[in-house]
Amino acid sequence: MFNFFKKAPEIKKLPFLVDIHSHLLPGIDDGVKSFEESLHILKIFEGLGYKKVITTPHVMSDYYKNTSESILNKLHQTRDFLKDKNIDIKLDAAAEYYLDENFIEQLMSNEKLLTLGDNYLLFETSFLNKPAFLEDAIFNINTQGYKPVLAHPERYGYLENDEGLVDNLKNMGLYFQLNYLSLTGFYSKSIQKFAVKLLKRNLIDFIGTDCHNAFQASEIIKSLGTRNMKLLMSQHFKNGSLL
Repeated sequence: MFNFFKKAPEIKKLPFLVDIHSHLLPGIDDGVKSFEESLHILKIFEGLGYKKVITTPHVMSDYYKNTSESILNKLHQTRDFLKDKNIDIKLDAAAEYYLDENFIEQLMSNEKLLTLGDNYLLFETSFLNKPAFLEDAIFNINTQGYKPVLAHPERYGYLENDEGLVDNLKNMGLYFQLNYLSLTGFYSKSIQKFAVKLLKRNLIDFIGTDCHNAFQASEIIKSLGTRNMKLLMSQHFKNGSLL
């Protein structure tokens, strides 16, 4: 059992003022299960130097049937819980949309989607197979007035060995958001290697925690001294612009 009320340890601060990818609204996807766990993680993030967290629940037609209304309602409930908890961090919400036919229908129907900052739209795809309509979707996201952001590109097998596709997607105006823990080998060594490659090619625009639970938050703390931290600290990302 985690002690959710244990004081966060004294740790080095990260240079990212805003986290743009996490799952900290309880009970609506595969993220945190309680308001107490949200508080515990946000306390850790505050210690890391974050000033704002834009949490991004999954929207997946087959699994997580969240809507803008249900996400914002849960955001308000979570904010109410945090009011008297002595935490100096701003909590906002957007969404992590799964690229499927339902998402395309929402996009083309002019339904207002939940975005990060200045209309950045976070989405993910299948980890294994490239969606047949990926390029069309990116084009449509742009023409609908959004700025497309691909969540954790380093985790997609279809991108890892296709440098030409990576370059083509970037040339289409696609932004890349790297998961912080990908640099530590948390997901796999191959993902870690690809994450480093993307960083060295200066293809990453945003850094996100993609934090789902207290264990992952503790792994972020433990990773502060890892060798890829220097590479991360040497680059500039767009996170701060979303304050």
